[in-house]
Amino acid sequence: MEIEVLVVPDCPHQQLAEERLRQALAVAGLPGLDFTTRLITGQDEAERSGFAGSPTILIDGRDPFAEPDAVPSLSCRIYRTSLGPAGAPSVDQLRQALREAAGTTA
Repeated sequence: MEIEVLVVPDCPHQQLAEERLRQALAVAGLPGLDFTTRLITGQDEAERSGFAGSPTILIDGRDPFAEPDAVPSLSCRIYRTSLGPAGAPSVDQLRQALREAAGTTA
């Protein structure tokens, strides 16, 4: 499984997204799996990468939190979580996305 965190320079939610992703990997039973972080610096790159705002998390090249009407943008991204809008998906949302990508449901 390949995981990538896409961010704009100085993204205020990068650290939160990375911390939650590390926690979700551990909870999902994938603590040895790592991820990379990539800076998105231009609109063309955002469009090629499927970048829907910062941070965007791709699992095997797919954005599990993609909104159907999202337009590639160099802006901050807001996620819908059980606790309301947030700058990153919750640990539970990430765990579920990782398990779905790994083909497990537990």
